[in-house]
Amino acid sequence: MNTTVGQGIDSADIGAQYDAACKRVLSEKIILAHIMKECLEEFRDVPLDDIANKYIEGTPEIGETPVLADGAPRIHGRASEDATIHEGTVMFDIRFRAIAPSLDGYIQLILNVEAQQDYYPGYPLIKRGIYYCSRLISAQYGVDFPPEQYGKVKKVYSIWICMNPPKHRENTINRYRMTEEHLVGEVKEKLENYDLLTTLMICLGDSDRTQGLLRLLDVLLAANIQPETKKNVLEDEFSIPISQSFEQEVSGMCNLSKGVLERGRKEGIKEGIKEGIKEGIKENRLQSIKDLMETLSLSFEQAVEALKIPVNERAEYARLLGK
Repeated sequence: MNTTVGQGIDSADIGAQYDAACKRVLSEKIILAHIMKECLEEFRDVPLDDIANKYIEGTPEIGETPVLADGAPRIHGRASEDATIHEGTVMFDIRFRAIAPSLDGYIQLILNVEAQQDYYPGYPLIKRGIYYCSRLISAQYGVDFPPEQYGKVKKVYSIWICMNPPKHRENTINRYRMTEEHLVGEVKEKLENYDLLTTLMICLGDSDRTQGLLRLLDVLLAANIQPETKKNVLEDEFSIPISQSFEQEVSGMCNLSKGVLERGRKEGIKEGIKEGIKEGIKENRLQSIKDLMETLSLSFEQAVEALKIPVNERAEYARLLGK
């Protein structure tokens, strides 16, 4: 199995190291083959070994290709990456090319796989997935086809593996793609002329309640499953041969995930202490306001002024006192 094991991780941040390890594990061709077979219609009837060894071209790129290009002129002809003068700051997690069998021989595909920890980054994640598809298409101009030769646009996929989705989306796989609607008349366009971009959202959950691809990814990426258990599941349930290098990569990812969990636990404790201090201060202030109002017969406004309570916090204390 091709693997990128042994590559150093430059970032000292454990979260960044864990993300990098996840990407390397997911970039294994046999793992990509399982994703492609279950989610892509082009490979439903193709053996897994053929997908991994015959149809995935070259070595998948991991964090090498920028999502945002500078619009510079591109080199005509086939290229393995989105050529750009200035390196972008947002990179595709995994990008690779594949060929798929069709009635006319073979079709070429460009695929992107993203490992996503945060399901709510401040915008609908599906919109980002569709944007990535758009970038995968626009980046072909002058690289995969000459200017104005749009008939040679290749179909693209952006596949998002969401490791911490909300409960209602756990253990689900959703597909979003273009379809044809007949508003007037029944004229039909060839499917290959508009079925050019698809976004897939794979939301993980509980590996004990899933099967197939969801169970495979749940077990592979779970932080609470030991490396030996992962190895047994991959070998026994999915017939995935575990090379020494792949085993080391999975083990390294597990160790990093423990570090991420421990960091989260410590940060949670710190935040808890901070919140506890804030609550203690609030209770003390509230009691002081009450004491001044009762013993000195001060109004609420006089009490908070005497205690120098910040103006922007006074409404909260008034609410608590029913004022």
